[in-house]
Amino acid sequence: MTTSLTPPTESAVDRFLRYVRIDTQSQEDQSTTPSTAKQWTLANLLVAELKQLGVDDVRVSEFCMVYASIPANVAATDVPVIGFIAHVDTSPAVTGANVNPVIHRNYQGGDITLPNDPTQVITVAQHPVLDQLIGDDIITTDGTTLLGSDDKAGVAAIMTMIDMLRQNPQVKHGKIAVGFTADEEIGLGIEKFDVAAFGAQFAYTVDGSTLGELSDETWSARAATVTFHGKSAHPGTAKGVMVNSIYAMADYLSRMPAEMLPETTEDRVGFVHPYVGVADVQESSVKILLRDFELGGLDAKERLLRDLASATEKKFPGVTIDVDVKENYKNMKEVLKNHPQLMENAFEAARRAGLSPHTMPIRGGTDGSKLTFRGLPCPNIFTGGHEFHSKLEFNSRRGLEKTTETLVHLAQIFAERQATRV
Repeated sequence: MTTSLTPPTESAVDRFLRYVRIDTQSQEDQSTTPSTAKQWTLANLLVAELKQLGVDDVRVSEFCMVYASIPANVAATDVPVIGFIAHVDTSPAVTGANVNPVIHRNYQGGDITLPNDPTQVITVAQHPVLDQLIGDDIITTDGTTLLGSDDKAGVAAIMTMIDMLRQNPQVKHGKIAVGFTADEEIGLGIEKFDVAAFGAQFAYTVDGSTLGELSDETWSARAATVTFHGKSAHPGTAKGVMVNSIYAMADYLSRMPAEMLPETTEDRVGFVHPYVGVADVQESSVKILLRDFELGGLDAKERLLRDLASATEKKFPGVTIDVDVKENYKNMKEVLKNHPQLMENAFEAARRAGLSPHTMPIRGGTDGSKLTFRGLPCPNIFTGGHEFHSKLEFNSRRGLEKTTETLVHLAQIFAERQATRV
């Protein structure tokens, strides 16, 4: 943190270590928001801590969305209200219960073996960013859970920013809106976020990865459910009667082009990703993610799924296949290109924090993807974290502190540039 400023009452690291120990894992295929009651634990804690920090208008909605606002300390009325948003839930992919964070102090290089499961190793070969963390304190899991840096690092950075602004009234800023959301990891919670009540003109999700990495572009995303209909019969008298949908589903999946799967793609190359399914003679189904940075590429992937279904139907007489495709979110670049100062200000904030900012399209989505198309332009800011959704997840002291420092600078920059409209 900038040495000329009074430090926060609690560091970003200490906040982070407290938050990750709270299990907030979300769950797919639930009919309520939040999808898990345990997300309330962190949400309610944040409400209490915000009030302790003297934040105005703190409230939590029936959908576990926390809202708050920090009043401006400048007289100018033309400073836009900016928001900072992070999500409280963690991924369903790996357990978030009984998280035991481990601090590897003054890291001096080499692979990091996680203490409670020696098969879990963060290697320099697979994570070259470790070479940039020499001398830093690296925070990992013990190897049995995920860490929860996605996105409790963002939560901790925002809360520490608020603390810093309270401790340093000489840092001038406009009104700031704060939001903590539920169920980001399953892509549904943000539908319950009240953009009007949030009250910001622009916002940033604090939900990224490598320090300095700023994003104004995500996938365009769709989700497909492919259902295979067969005919059940008693296996003892099945000859000429049974039509086993499992074989058709297996054939369909085997037709997926290898060069179009997530494990073979990178950078700006999209993918199709079968990720969960049900196998049964009568009816089998598989859910498939479709991702591409271009809408034309996404359309082509949807056509591929339908063409594969037709080919499989021809091969398996008696099987019928339904392909149901729904849009998840669109590339936020389509809107953010009209608000270039959002990225310009973020770049300047990162530079003031001593970082080398760069743009990186997100091979994924954030709450900001949907918020942008709901009238709240919302780029994404780094958190210093890596290997999200896995037992190898890690962050560092510098990652958390520099993220916090960037947010403080960003709030200040909007006030400095009050005469310039975004």
